[in-house]
Amino acid sequence: MELYQVKYFLALCETLNFTRAAEKCAVSQPSLTRAIQNLEGEFGGPLFHRERQRTHLTELGRLMQPYFEQVYEQAQAAKDAAKTFAKLDEVPLKIGVMCTIGPGILGGFFGSFRSRYPGIEVQLLDAPGYALAEMLLAGTIEVAIYGLPEGIEDRYHALPLFNERFVIACSNTHRFAAMDVIRCRDLHQERYVNRYNCEYYEYAGNILRSMGIFVNVVMRSERDDWVQAMILAGLGFGFFSEFSVTMPGIVIKPLIEPEFGREINLVTVRGRPHSPAVGAFVRSARSFKWPGAPGASSSPTVGQQGHEATGIRPPDVDQPAA
Repeated sequence: MELYQVKYFLALCETLNFTRAAEKCAVSQPSLTRAIQNLEGEFGGPLFHRERQRTHLTELGRLMQPYFEQVYEQAQAAKDAAKTFAKLDEVPLKIGVMCTIGPGILGGFFGSFRSRYPGIEVQLLDAPGYALAEMLLAGTIEVAIYGLPEGIEDRYHALPLFNERFVIACSNTHRFAAMDVIRCRDLHQERYVNRYNCEYYEYAGNILRSMGIFVNVVMRSERDDWVQAMILAGLGFGFFSEFSVTMPGIVIKPLIEPEFGREINLVTVRGRPHSPAVGAFVRSARSFKWPGAPGASSSPTVGQQGHEATGIRPPDVDQPAA
């Protein structure tokens, strides 16, 4: 059974006249007649009684009519959905964003994307960078925004968006607040509020251990807002990417000797066919003017020099370096 046969059958049900049904379907009457005959042959009996003055449905025709109507309606709905999808109207787009990226730096981009493509419904999911990589492979999300210390694996395609330095965050009563810059050696024996989800946790810890620098971890949390609140309350210092400090009142200071930094990328699975919505998202990201875009900094940080990077995890006080 072909869809055009269903269309001809329904037109004949409506007109009960072969000539008018053919005109309604914009085909010749012999073509419509052959299509109905082939349909009757497939279903094993006549669907219409053909009379000189009036054509009407047989019992088999009446039995089949609601099924044919349902088939035709579903086919039309599928076509309409495909057209809507191609036009990017009412299209969902699942995007994963690394949970340590500050929303402020992405807000302008998502606002611009929404203005350009109002029919795309953005569904955001935040998770650690390594989890996002697995979600991309599994198809849970279609595109992700993240950066990993060791870079992005070859099985993914990465579009660099912007670079961030890591900074020291503290309260205005902390001794660091009076310093122009913080040297890594200044961190030794200082109280530290730890962020569990920092992808750059281990790498900086390894470097600090190799330098004989140890810190006193006083609190750990998965939530950046809690970490920042405790820093503001004076519990200790924090280690943040510069665009992720969002709480008013927190003082941030550059960290040097050495510096740390990360590159944030828009990531998709290499070689996988993508929807028009993903294509629109990638194009928008390419044209957006990102703060701290790659190449904007004249002095690359450790994380931008091609070293194998992981993350900051200043070791607990009195623990031996690994």
